[in-house]
Amino acid sequence: MDKQVIENLTELYINKIQEHYGMSKHHATFPYIYVEDSPYSDAEHRSIKGEFCHIDNDIVVYWKNIKTEKDLIKTLVHEYQHYLQSPSWMTRYYKQGYDYVDHPYEVQARKEEENWNKFLIHRL
Repeated sequence: MDKQVIENLTELYINKIQEHYGMSKHHATFPYIYVEDSPYSDAEHRSIKGEFCHIDNDIVVYWKNIKTEKDLIKTLVHEYQHYLQSPSWMTRYYKQGYDYVDHPYEVQARKEEENWNKFLIHRL
């Protein structure tokens, strides 16, 4: 998928995701959404499809790492979970020794990705 297609689909899907999950109690607005190239060049990070920054309240989708519409939806659902979660607890869990694999917020966000098909828009 090219960048323009991903940008168009992102706009469609983020609207459905926002309707479904609502607004975070930790942020005054819905998150800003950006579709960008990945800043990571090393092999370890090339699989990163998106990120949420609680400081800027934005979700970044790394379009070159998105291979399918399912990838895109799962990424948006996952990062939107982080928008909904407490930024202070995100940090607190990491300080307690959790890592990406067992961090309770990451586990919850990965679990929520399983609902990706709730948001699939069937187009002609």
